[in-house]
Amino acid sequence: MNKTILLFIPFSFLLWQCGTKTNDSAKSKAQALLSQMTLEEKAGQMTQLTIEMISKGEGFNLEKPHALDTTKLQNVIVNLGIGSILNVGGHTYDVNHWKEIITSIEKYSQQSRLKIPVLYGIDAIHGANYTVGATLYPQQIGLAATFNPEMAYKMAQFVANDVRGSGIPWNFSPVLDVGRNPMWPRFWETFGEDPFLVSQMGVAIVNGYQNTNNGTVKPFAACLKHYVAYSNPQSGHDRTPAYIPERQLREIYLLPFAKAIAAGAKTIMINSGEWNGEPVHASKFLLQTVLRNELKFEGITVTDWEDIKNLTERHKVAETYKEAVALAINAGIDLAMVPLDLDFTKYLIENVNEGKIKKERIDEAVLRILTLKYELGLFDEPNAKPENFKEPEQIESKKLSYELACQSITLLKNEGNILPFSMNEKILVTGPNADYINALNGGWSHTWQGRDTSYNPKVLTVVNALKNVFANGNVSYLKGNTYTQNLPENVLLNAAQNVNTVVLCLGEDTYTEKPGDINDLELDESQQNLIKMYKKAGKKVVVILLEGRPRTFAKTESLCDAILDAYLPGNEGALAIADIMVGKVNPSGKLPFTFPRFAGVHTTYDCKYTETLNNDFKPIGFDPLFHFGQGLSYSNFNYANMKIENRDVTVKDTVSITVQLNNTSAIAGSETVLVFASDVYASITPSVKRLRAFKRVPLDKYEGKEVQFKIAVTDLAFVGLDNKFIVEPGKFYFSIANLKDSITVK
Repeated sequence: MNKTILLFIPFSFLLWQCGTKTNDSAKSKAQALLSQMTLEEKAGQMTQLTIEMISKGEGFNLEKPHALDTTKLQNVIVNLGIGSILNVGGHTYDVNHWKEIITSIEKYSQQSRLKIPVLYGIDAIHGANYTVGATLYPQQIGLAATFNPEMAYKMAQFVANDVRGSGIPWNFSPVLDVGRNPMWPRFWETFGEDPFLVSQMGVAIVNGYQNTNNGTVKPFAACLKHYVAYSNPQSGHDRTPAYIPERQLREIYLLPFAKAIAAGAKTIMINSGEWNGEPVHASKFLLQTVLRNELKFEGITVTDWEDIKNLTERHKVAETYKEAVALAINAGIDLAMVPLDLDFTKYLIENVNEGKIKKERIDEAVLRILTLKYELGLFDEPNAKPENFKEPEQIESKKLSYELACQSITLLKNEGNILPFSMNEKILVTGPNADYINALNGGWSHTWQGRDTSYNPKVLTVVNALKNVFANGNVSYLKGNTYTQNLPENVLLNAAQNVNTVVLCLGEDTYTEKPGDINDLELDESQQNLIKMYKKAGKKVVVILLEGRPRTFAKTESLCDAILDAYLPGNEGALAIADIMVGKVNPSGKLPFTFPRFAGVHTTYDCKYTETLNNDFKPIGFDPLFHFGQGLSYSNFNYANMKIENRDVTVKDTVSITVQLNNTSAIAGSETVLVFASDVYASITPSVKRLRAFKRVPLDKYEGKEVQFKIAVTDLAFVGLDNKFIVEPGKFYFSIANLKDSITVK
């Protein structure tokens, strides 16, 4: 039964304010400089090369640490006027070496005709992970489990300080892809599956990076990744095609980018893949119609790695590299992450001279690049004064990393209240992630794949953290298990002879991007065999999951007495895990995604009614192992007295909702209150429910609080048949835990 449409709502109304606002003074200065530039200088500004292109050695066979090559610097920076350099995750440097790199680059930029400084970019996605001594925080998927944008904002402030203290003004972060497909190897870089949660956390990160009042050494620029429709490829493999209807694109995948643009994000990195058969780097619809015209984005669009060349080599929509350059620049690309050749700059110039790219398009792109450089203060101190380089401050940031890990770790199961352990409990700790630092951090940690542990000599692993917390010899450890192979059964059982409980640290090895592609979501058989074997031997089994995505294990989940999902919790994650297991910390994380029961069936929580279980015909659709928003506590929380102040509303109104939250236990804790909305009937089949608000609430023992929410009626909008946001009249239900009430939109 369709409703009469009440109101079409443009993006700008939904966002209240829309569009990246550039600094007028910076733009005016940029325009004046642009008027003096030659075509060759403009083309150089639109080119981004990797640091390897100005370092001693050939290709990636370089000296370590990077030693800059003066001949290459002269050619690239002075002669060609290259506008941007990016870091590749092969090395981590101390601040003094960063000072040497950045000041050397800028020294050569000042020898160019117009003395235009170079914009340096880096992937510091969970801390200043390429600066020695910087704190590494939980990866985004764990950060999302905190449901705490305020803490995310604070983390972003610390990251901005540390990265800018290394002389780098531009961070390729945050990732705003909505993680709908757990097969996708970049799932852990997302804030999970819900667009509202992704939007809230993403805006917090952008504001934390770019707020010039946050005490950073200099202004700092965020980069939203990866615009758009990257995170749900049909195969689940990285950089493979996504087929997403425009309606879903707008309602789910585009929304976080729109919100972050409205918050002032200065740059956007473009999706390496293709949407409905069109490479995003060649899509005028996505890069101009939507991004520029609808969302009013005024900042820089930058490609991902070699993605203009890939229009020829991978997507096959351009016959030559030169043709690909014209296709991408005309579509709306401003800055090309080339990053390993100088042909892009040459072909860009040739295309302009041959009339295949208009000079106005070049001026438009270069104006944006120069404006950002002025906004970041690069023209003010192009040689990067020594006092601007600062060592990371660890005391407060380590405390924050620990607190974020504590708030993120999610207790999914606790049969018989086996957790927390008493200090007299004797446990065996084993599994591939028990004594493995890399499992705490994942990819983009000191190196691209995150496999080098030499930078973390003082970081505790899970087993060492547990030994420190117990401090009584009650923790034993068995080494030797891998992700795919275990020790002989007699060795595994003998190690557990004198304990009642086995703690299994399971999950994944570290990976980033394409190397993380898998063909099966099921947890490795060897790891599941550990669960079976120890349970059969009569041991209690506690599983700690350290992984970037949910790996299914329905056949062995019932054998586990307790399950902790720690995600990728960062350098302080092991201590947080140990403190939770002995009750020093009360777990409070909530799943930011739906944990599938079966490897071949994954349905997100906001599914349609046709995907829910049916008693007559099974199996069908939505039957997860653990639900979105699920997470246990050592406290007992009770919800009561849900009230809606105004039940009859119009599209101009705000709905006020209150609920009484009580801690009925003698243990202080925090509960995240989730508010879901359900449209009863709609012209597009409605989701069973959608997250519309959340609030993290700390409660002392036996304490109660009234929790209030205000939700704009426009937030109930969905994208209709004509691909526009609409609100329709009729009944909507709001639900909080087991409570439910309704409003009527007139």
